[in-house]
Amino acid sequence: MVLLTVYCRIFQFFFNFGSQVLPWRKASLEAGAGAIGKIPDLLKDNGSVKPLFVTDPGLVKAGIASRLTDILKKAGVSFVSFSEVEPNPSVKTVNRIFDLYRSENCDSFIALGGGSAMDAAKAAAALSVKPKKSVNQLGGLFKILKKLPLLIAVPTTAGTGSETTVGALITDTETHHKYAILDLSLIPNYAVLDPELTVSLPPAITASTGLDALTHAVESYLCWTFGNRESKAFAFDAVKAIFENLMKVYKNGADLEGRQEMLIASYKAGYAFSRSAVGNVHSIAHTLGGLYNTPHGLANAVILPIVLEDYGKKVWKKLARLADIAGILPASSVSDSFSIEEKAKAFISAICDMNEKMGIPHSFDFIKNEDIPQITKWASKECNPLYPVPVVYDRARFRKIVEKLSGRQANGNGQ
Repeated sequence: MVLLTVYCRIFQFFFNFGSQVLPWRKASLEAGAGAIGKIPDLLKDNGSVKPLFVTDPGLVKAGIASRLTDILKKAGVSFVSFSEVEPNPSVKTVNRIFDLYRSENCDSFIALGGGSAMDAAKAAAALSVKPKKSVNQLGGLFKILKKLPLLIAVPTTAGTGSETTVGALITDTETHHKYAILDLSLIPNYAVLDPELTVSLPPAITASTGLDALTHAVESYLCWTFGNRESKAFAFDAVKAIFENLMKVYKNGADLEGRQEMLIASYKAGYAFSRSAVGNVHSIAHTLGGLYNTPHGLANAVILPIVLEDYGKKVWKKLARLADIAGILPASSVSDSFSIEEKAKAFISAICDMNEKMGIPHSFDFIKNEDIPQITKWASKECNPLYPVPVVYDRARFRKIVEKLSGRQANGNGQ
């Protein structure tokens, strides 16, 4: 364990120097009610004449997809549609999108949906500049290194942050391995945040995606290196906005102002973790998505407080600061009267309280005991040495968390 920690810290220390000179950028932001109406102009301004529109069947059935396609038709935009993206998009789906893009001579992408639609479009866009590579071969860090076609991302949930991230999460259905393609070229050109597209989200999806954004913000801040002042500030903004607005929009989905604040929080959290990385929570969540098709936001929501508790005093100081930023303690209280430990534990308790109020389970009883070795192997491989987590987990430590997550282990933490 000591050798693993030393190896990870040395890698992260030197990787940090390289990351400082990379050409980081953010997706250009178009935000506000009716923002999707600007998409025809964005296409025109960038010389796009035939975009491929990528979405999922649920948005087609709900009539949300047609709101955008009607705008495109009215503006005289010629486009091709692919509307069969599944949750946790597969390699097969990415290949189908790319084949359609190539056969129809498209020149750009519009992705409408949650993280699945955006990730699938991003991976297909990567194939368009790396046609001799397979999707699996693009998995990992910096395997693209080429400019992608114009990509406009339109999130319909406030959670994944894929509209501004460097990653695309894809599942190999043959091995059930969910992995990330990571490259700066995957950052979309534009993020169109229109709260009117999110008002019909069911409360359960509002909850899990909102907690997904919270996980991004918290994990990015807890990373000990890679980040900068802007990513830290964005993480703080996201935490504050989520605690102020998530319960509001969970109870009242028609709250446009709250929906807009959640979209912006998701965008900021997405940028924060792209710049700083995520951590052990995501490493486990990705394996559950691949093995059991668990929605990513739900997985993060359940895992987050378990891992934060397990980190113990290593993260108390940072969690205490997040507690202050989120206004966890009563307004009438004098903040200095609480210890760092008390503030940190209050922050974790506040997450648990939100989970409880929004019907998020405490554990996942579907996790099979025989799958735990594979889960710990994949989680460890994803996290180490790349993610600059506050506490390095070896497979034994991952197993402890997964067993607790599955309900097989009594409460306890890693203090």
